[in-house]
Amino acid sequence: MSEQFDDMGPIDYVVVEFPGNHMTGEGLPLLVDLVDRGIIRILDLRFIRKDEDGSVTALEIADLTGDGRLDLAVFEGASSDLLGQDDLEEAAAAVEPGNSAGLIVYENLWAAPFASALRRGGAQLVASGRLNVQAVLAALEAAEAAS
Repeated sequence: MSEQFDDMGPIDYVVVEFPGNHMTGEGLPLLVDLVDRGIIRILDLRFIRKDEDGSVTALEIADLTGDGRLDLAVFEGASSDLLGQDDLEEAAAAVEPGNSAGLIVYENLWAAPFASALRRGGAQLVASGRLNVQAVLAALEAAEAAS
């Protein structure tokens, strides 16, 4: 493994759906803050629209909210080419027709020293997962209602 990648943290992705293609940009300052504080590094950021007929269109980083300002200029050029057309189509499978989605591939910089130490010791990350937030909240609410 190249020394350049020895210090990398775990890499994650998220697909964020925007019902009705309505993107307010409300989360954007928080994403920028995570990057500015060195918690994550954006490796790839792409947007797609899934039309009512199921066709998928890649969107350019632009004025996504329609207010005349380039909303994501800070992320312009954030493309490692990790996401290919097949990835966009796979992400679109999770998106309802008539909606848009943002796909973010990011490195967890906060975990890089830990991951690097594990690799130096011969360990390998062999599995990873993520819990669905809505399912966890529903389970917690059900448990609270039962008690």
